[in-house]
This record gives sequence, structure tokens and C-alpha cells, in this order.
Amino acid sequence: MKKCSFVYIALCVGLCFALAGCDDFLDVMPDNRAEVNTASKVTSLLVSAYPLSTSVGLMEMASDNAQDNGDRFSALGQEQEDAYLWKDITVTSNDSPQLFWDACYNAAAAANQALSAIEEMGNPANLQAQRGEALICRAYAHFALANMFCLPYNPQTAETDLGLPYAEAPETTVAPHYERGNLKTLYEKINADIEAGLPLVNDEIYTVPKYHFNRKAAHAFAARFNLYYHRYDKVIEYAGVVLGASPDKMMRNWAAIDAAPSDFNVRANMYISASDPANLLMLPVYSDWCIWHGPFSLGQKYGHARVICERETMRAPGLWGTGAAFYPANSIWSPAEKMPVTKIAYYVEYLDKVAETGYVRDVIVAFSGDETLLCRAEAYALKGELDKATEDINVWVASHTYGVEQLTTDSIVKFYESVAYMPTQITGDNQRTVKKRINPRGFTVAAGDQENMIQCLLHLRRVENIHEGLRWEDIKRYGIEIAHNRDGQADDVLTLDDPRRAMQLPQAVISAGLAANPR
Repeated sequence: MKKCSFVYIALCVGLCFALAGCDDFLDVMPDNRAEVNTASKVTSLLVSAYPLSTSVGLMEMASDNAQDNGDRFSALGQEQEDAYLWKDITVTSNDSPQLFWDACYNAAAAANQALSAIEEMGNPANLQAQRGEALICRAYAHFALANMFCLPYNPQTAETDLGLPYAEAPETTVAPHYERGNLKTLYEKINADIEAGLPLVNDEIYTVPKYHFNRKAAHAFAARFNLYYHRYDKVIEYAGVVLGASPDKMMRNWAAIDAAPSDFNVRANMYISASDPANLLMLPVYSDWCIWHGPFSLGQKYGHARVICERETMRAPGLWGTGAAFYPANSIWSPAEKMPVTKIAYYVEYLDKVAETGYVRDVIVAFSGDETLLCRAEAYALKGELDKATEDINVWVASHTYGVEQLTTDSIVKFYESVAYMPTQITGDNQRTVKKRINPRGFTVAAGDQENMIQCLLHLRRVENIHEGLRWEDIKRYGIEIAHNRDGQADDVLTLDDPRRAMQLPQAVISAGLAANPR
């Protein structure tokens, strides 16, 4: 059952013209809403400042983590197929661009309403933590939108690359006009909110901190944002707040998952546990991604097939040797067309348990200690501090593998130097490898040691973030060309400057007058 987008009180939020079901709200005057005039009301309002939809499924389908498994299988929905084929997606569903757009601008609108209420109450000291959360939530909503609908940040082209409208205040008019602006301005506004919000975040206001931008989650977000923004000293600074003096204590306990009962749901529940120090922020969302990628005989036409798993991702040779020494590779389920790692289980929010009707829910780990560590390692590598990157890589490898000796910069470089580049278009599966040619967008990577260290980190990020959408963002940032096979047809190649690297805006938004992404 599709989960429709519900809006807090009468906040038709953000870009209200984009909400497909917003007509009823537009008939109500904007000021006809509950008055947010106490600290408890502001805190409650901020529960709505997190997106209830996700782009993960579309990004995974668009990336090289999926292939066409043939016409004997079918897609679960048109959006799954269109994402794989890099087509503009016009359907409306839990995992469509429309629902994600709505969810992010709804979240930004709730944050704006909280900020406005705080200002109206005189910006008191006892609401500074809520103000910090609201600013971080607003920044995150726009960053998530940018990663889906914009090209990667490139300082050389950011003034001409299309951005997105930045929702900075509650809407008080019906159908206001918006311009997309440029990516430079969008990133500046995201950065300003992060910098203003970070010092204010205070975990003491949360009952369950892992479902809010607690202090570590906010700094993990800041680290990832600054990695994409090419500000590497900031990445290192903010990641340091998350990781502390003992980053090993912030890593996921894959050994415990490996030792758990051989049950997908048991292990997936361990993966998203709020008690795991590695989990910094979890987002419950309405999404069919748990079905698309999960251990079900549905949506098998496009997926993380065995050949990708064994030659490019989870079971491919790595610094740890074969996949047998890699804990996550021992937590993979059938079918062979998907090879799902135990991360995202199927949950139902029941409306009627007797009739078995309800909404499909996923819990997404938006930020983790493991991914933040790899952000820092990448920042060190891009600064040329390869030995420091190696230190972080060793921490990551120790938590994800067993029986692996301490690595050196030289051993890492030599390993990836020995791996052949995988061609963009292959003529046989034996050409698949964990290494692809990179064309960094807006930054440089020197040939030799630095590139091989980056190849290592791209490999680690790919397996760390499998099923979580970040591989698509890495493909964009590093200008990696990929090809998608199509059953019975020629491959489709996503070239370096292919405009489809920015997914198309929802049709309703374009129809309302916002400039479409070029095609």
C-alpha cells in the first residue's frame, strides 16, 4: 500500500506547488494552524523535520550495483525499471522522485516552522538545542535533494550548474514562484546552516538520540558534506568529533552479526540496533526498497546479481584476500539476482492486522561510524597524507574481517596497482574487477600512489555502503563511467558528462514552472 505524504497541521511546506495532494491545504489560509509556542511543542514539531521517503532504491538501481537479470524476471514497479535505465521517472510511488521531493521539502518546512517559532519566542537559551537540530535538518533535506537532482559539486562549474530552491522560511502565500539558482549558492546555504547548527546540538533533549541529529550524527553529516564540498580539513575535524581517540569503538561489530543465528531479520535488526555505537542516525521511511533488494522473489529483473557480488563487491578479492575472510560477505542471502546483505528488513506499519493492510517501512542507517571513518580516510588521501589514510583503513579492516595482518601504505598501493581496470563495457564477466577509471569532478588525484589509495577507498566505500545508495554519489563525484546491460539490447553507457547523472525533477514540479534538468 502506498503511503501518501502527510503534512504537519497546515504546513504545505517548502515548495507547496510540488505536492501532488496539496490542493486541500491550499484552500486553507496559512495561519490556520496550531500555535507552536512552547519548548515541548517545538521539540515535537522537529520529529517532522526528517524525510519520510528515501532515494536509496533509485540510486542503487542507477549505480553499478545492479544489472539486468533477463526477461524471465520482472521489475516490482515502473520506477525500479526507469531508474536502472536512467529514464525520467513519472510515476508516483513510495520510491518515486515525487515522493522524495515532497518528503525533503516537508522536512525543511517543519524545520522552518520550528525556527520561526523559536524566533517569535525571543530565541531563548532553553531552545538553542532545538534551533541547532532544525538548522541541521534543513541543511540535510537540501543536501539529500542535491545528491539526487543535481550534478556533483564542482567549484569550476558550480556557478552555472543548476541548484535547487532553498526553503528558508515558512510559506505564507499560495503557489509562490521559485527559481532553481545555482549549485554554488545551494552549497553555501547548506554550509551556513551546518556551521550555525553544529555548536547548538545537544543530546540531552532527546529521548532516543539515534532517531535525531544527535551530536555525533550531526558531525558525521558535516564530515560527508564537506567531503563532497572538497573541504578536507573540515572533514577531518568533524569526523574526529564522531570517532574520538578510539575510532575502533565506533565500528560495527560484524563479528557478532556473523555469529548470530542464520536469519535475515535477526541480523538486519542487529544492523539497525540503536544500541550499536556505529549507528549514528536511523531514518524510518516508507519505501519498497526492502522488497526490491531483499530476500524475496519479487523485483528480480534488476539487482545486485551474483556476478557483481563475486567479482566487484562483497565477495570479490580484497585486502583481506578472498570473500571468506570478509564478515559482511558471510551475511548474504538469496536470490542470486539480488544477493542481499542483511541490512534492511521488511517492516509493516499495520492499519488493520486482521485484514493485513498497512504501509511498508524500512529503517535506513543514514550515518554510521564506519562510513564516517572512510570519509576521513578519503580526506587524508586527497590531502596526500597517505599514511594517515592507512591508519583509518586498518581500523575499518580490523572490524570487517578476520585473520588480516596490519596493512601498510605500500601494501595497499601495491594491491590496487596490481588490479586491472574494469572496462566500461565488458565482453565477458572475467573482465569485472573492483577498480574503475576515475575522472574526479572539480578536484585532482595524482596517478600512482594517491590514485591507488583512492581506488582502495572507493572499493571499501562500495562494500560498506552496499544497498544504501552512496555508490551512486561516488560514481558522480569521481566521474566513473558505467554501463548497464539490457536484456537482448546493446548496453547503455553513462558517459562522463551524461546529464542523466542528475535525476530528473518530478513532472509536477516542472509543470509548475521550475526548470527541468537538461536531457
